[in-house]
Amino acid sequence: MSLRRLWYLPPIVLLMFPVPAPAQSWNTPVVRAVIERAIARRSSVQADSGLRSFRARAHGFVFFLGQLGEGFSEPPRLVKSDQLALEVYWQAPGRSKQIIIGRRDRRDLPTDVQYHRDHLGIVQNNFGNQIRLGEGDEVRDVPHPLSPDGPQLYEYALVDSLSLELPDRLVRVYQVAVRPRDFGGPGLVGTMFIDVEAAELIRFRFSFTPAAYRDNTLEDITVVLDNGLWFGRYWLPRRQEIEIRRRTSWLDIPARGIIRGRWEIGSYQFNVDLPPNLFLPGEPEIVPAPLAARDTFNWDQPLDVAIRDALGPVERADLDRVRSELSRAVANRALSGLPGTRLGFGSISDLIHVNRVEGLAPGFGWVERPAHGRYELRGWVSRGFSDERWKSRLSASAEIGAAVLEMSGAREVRDIGDEPVISRAANSFLSQERGYDFGDYVQLDQLMLGLRARVAGAALRLSGGWERAGSVSAEATPAAGRYRPNPSLGGPGSVVARAEMDRHGFGFDGSFSLEGGLGSGSRRYVRVRGSAGKTFALAGTETRLSGWLGWGSTQLPGYRSFVMGGRGSLPGEPFRAWGGRRAALGRADFFFPVPFLAVPLGGFGSTGNRAMGGLFVAVGWTGSSIPGVPWAASAGARPVAGGELELFHRLLRAELGIGLHDGRLGLSIDVRRDLWPIL
Repeated sequence: MSLRRLWYLPPIVLLMFPVPAPAQSWNTPVVRAVIERAIARRSSVQADSGLRSFRARAHGFVFFLGQLGEGFSEPPRLVKSDQLALEVYWQAPGRSKQIIIGRRDRRDLPTDVQYHRDHLGIVQNNFGNQIRLGEGDEVRDVPHPLSPDGPQLYEYALVDSLSLELPDRLVRVYQVAVRPRDFGGPGLVGTMFIDVEAAELIRFRFSFTPAAYRDNTLEDITVVLDNGLWFGRYWLPRRQEIEIRRRTSWLDIPARGIIRGRWEIGSYQFNVDLPPNLFLPGEPEIVPAPLAARDTFNWDQPLDVAIRDALGPVERADLDRVRSELSRAVANRALSGLPGTRLGFGSISDLIHVNRVEGLAPGFGWVERPAHGRYELRGWVSRGFSDERWKSRLSASAEIGAAVLEMSGAREVRDIGDEPVISRAANSFLSQERGYDFGDYVQLDQLMLGLRARVAGAALRLSGGWERAGSVSAEATPAAGRYRPNPSLGGPGSVVARAEMDRHGFGFDGSFSLEGGLGSGSRRYVRVRGSAGKTFALAGTETRLSGWLGWGSTQLPGYRSFVMGGRGSLPGEPFRAWGGRRAALGRADFFFPVPFLAVPLGGFGSTGNRAMGGLFVAVGWTGSSIPGVPWAASAGARPVAGGELELFHRLLRAELGIGLHDGRLGLSIDVRRDLWPIL
């Protein structure tokens, strides 16, 4: 039978013409009528004599990603990528089969992640009447809203009416919101797009209620199913995307694992004879072809190129927008499967750390999410063995639409730098064992009110309140070596206001902050800082350009100085020798692959058969010295140059720099920077 052209409904590409829709309310006669017809149509398709069978091809990726950091403002990073090709078969009444005819993978970081069988295939029959994921280990037997029992379990609301103009006809589409009648039971929350004339489901995006998740490590699951129109009659799978986000079940730290499947389905052939013995009783729906067939599958392009082409949608995080829409639809409830009460830490160093001010400082933290998880309470306390002072944080936050309102109070020992120059775990080790502490500390007391939101793809935070920096001295004694003194940077309290914005993605990262303070008398200040970085990849090499600029007014407090020198800024210059009210730093790195001995890691893969070597040059400058601080204006530019080496999938990084003014050398070794937030 000859093929006809496929028409489908992606959310952006097709031209849609809005048509005025009734005011949104639940279970109106209009929406109930279309839902009843859609339920009847789903049943009749199984017995439609015009469609006996089909075969198709599906191509997709299953990505495993990791995301770290407070608020998860940075995009997730690839850990493992699997590319798959499937032969898809269907036969009336509703029998389906998928054969994996091609599969290849790449590990960007060591991992032993294993997927459920249904993570490696597409969704057929729109899940049927009962939705299962993870072979029932993640979600089991959640009723479909268009199953015969759907109207007894769900509520429906007409959100919008749209018209889709195709060459041969005009398709009128209802956008219907769906939610469970009982949020305490297993169900889903989502949006269905229904062809009004044919009563066919053509697009479905949804997530689940907390009770639907069978694994308490599941944060949430988000599903988007797009169907395409064939013969002006059959809406069949065209594009699918499923994302599964996990956290630890008993400990709340800013780290999540993500499984994301992305599929394109096409090359349909209808009413063809299917291979004999295709639907064997008891055999899984998704099965691999023999290894020899999978190994000889003819891919269109190299795996690295295919992954790079597919990364754009991963970084755009389309599913973040879907989650935001679903969250707004159930404004008084959360759609997370995580437990309401857990131990909670901002990083591993919140549990235990060492510095020259506090000495060994253990801590304890917890998180509570009452009222269906729409609110969050976090607390943390710590006491240093050397300074014998209690430190604490307490915050309360609430989701308001797509934004988060937060109130917080804290007394903490903090480094004064804008960006960390070393992971806290590495600094604890070097502080304790060698007497090298790469921080300059104040005791910061704060009472703040803040608002967090995403605006045009950027993370925006507005905050204001009161803070006071108190001077602290070095109280601890290292196992070897000797600590340098901690500078006196304390002062009176101020009312402060800050606006901060960060944006990441497509090899670019940038930030901007504006801060103002008003102290006693006429003491007031303004502080501005902006940073940007861009990575360019070509033929296995990388070039990265980065830098930042800072400016402060004449009464800028010492603890808000701009500082640089040594580790983290100008390796080869003395550590934080330079600082002031004005500063600028620029850096260029060039990385290239170098051969490296691959060390097997069992089920985790290997260390990789190459490392990344690099050369860099950096130039820094500071001006307008601040009285009473140990750093000074640089009296001109301070250039440095050097080399770097990144090993074990770029997990471990070594850097050697030389100051071009006096030939001083500076060496640093640490884990990669994007792991620092949880360390």
